[in-house]
Amino acid sequence: MPLVFQEIDGDLFSVASNVSLAHCVSQDMSMSKGIATLFRNKFGQINELKNQNVSVGGCAYITSNDRHIFYLVTKEKYFYKPTMKTLESSLRTMRDLCIKNNIHHLAMPRIGCGLDKLNWDQVSRLIQHIFEEDDIEITIYTI
Repeated sequence: MPLVFQEIDGDLFSVASNVSLAHCVSQDMSMSKGIATLFRNKFGQINELKNQNVSVGGCAYITSNDRHIFYLVTKEKYFYKPTMKTLESSLRTMRDLCIKNNIHHLAMPRIGCGLDKLNWDQVSRLIQHIFEEDDIEITIYTI
C-alpha cells in the first residue's frame, strides 16, 4: 500500500503511543527553541542522541515505549538554517530507518518551516516524493 499523507490541526503529542514521531534538530542537539524544546523535555535521552554522532543530513533516533522518535539533523548549530538539500538527506535516512524498523505510522510537525523558515509547500512535496512508494501513513500536525 502506498503512502497515506494527511495534515490535521491538533497536538502532535496526543497521537497514540505506538505512532513514531519526527522533528528537525541541529547537530549539536541543543533543542533550546520551538517544538524541539518539547521533544527534549518529553523524551530526554540527549546524551544517547549526542553519542550517535550523526552528521548534518542524517537522522538520530531513540525509542520510547512502543515508538521511535526521529531527530532529523538538518543543520550544524541551532542558530543556523537548514537547506532543502540537508532536509532531503535527513528524510531519506529516516525513510530507510522506517523500513528497517517496520514503521508504518509517523507523525510530525511542519518540519523545517517554523523557526527554520523553509517553505511548507516545498517541504510537503518533498516528504510525499520520498515516501511515495512506501507502506506508511504520515500525519502532519499543526498546533
